[in-house]
Amino acid sequence: MSLLKRVITEKRRVVVPLAIALGVNMLAYALVVQPLAASSEGAANRSNTALAQRRNAERELDLARALVTGKSKADEELDAFYQDVLPTSLGAARRMTYASLPALARETNMRFEQRTFAVEEVQDAPGLGHLSIQMELQGAYENFRDFIYQLESAPEFVIIDDVQLAETGTDQSLTLAITLSAYFRVGPDGI
Repeated sequence: MSLLKRVITEKRRVVVPLAIALGVNMLAYALVVQPLAASSEGAANRSNTALAQRRNAERELDLARALVTGKSKADEELDAFYQDVLPTSLGAARRMTYASLPALARETNMRFEQRTFAVEEVQDAPGLGHLSIQMELQGAYENFRDFIYQLESAPEFVIIDDVQLAETGTDQSLTLAITLSAYFRVGPDGI
């Protein structure tokens, strides 16, 4: 008889309960512990996924709040622009440009030749009018540069749309044809 068989036979009272306890432990591990471990691991994975989704949702919420804040700030700045910068009417836009442009030409040693105005309502922006001004000036190149600089740094909101420079004779004088835009608010009755 082998040694193992002899030990099992002689110590049967101890070996059988140990074998049964081992079998019960293995069965409990297979039926209870392992499914709980898998369930726990799944819960941890779901928890990590939920945490990542929460962080993404918080980030999207912050972006949405920033967008709302930025939009409201842009609306405030646009309202301030309409109220503080743009002339209140066509008459105000004409007053802003009618005397100041020839005066600026004189200040920069340019000769004012002619000017024409055209008025239209801006199609894409209801409540906004457009005053187009075409001017012709004569003078030296340095004076043109000074005129344009002074015009762009003036507090009045006037946009330079087009500049054409041409030589007008043998005396080195140049003609500047410049197209300007001034925008103004239109009342409920239109222009």
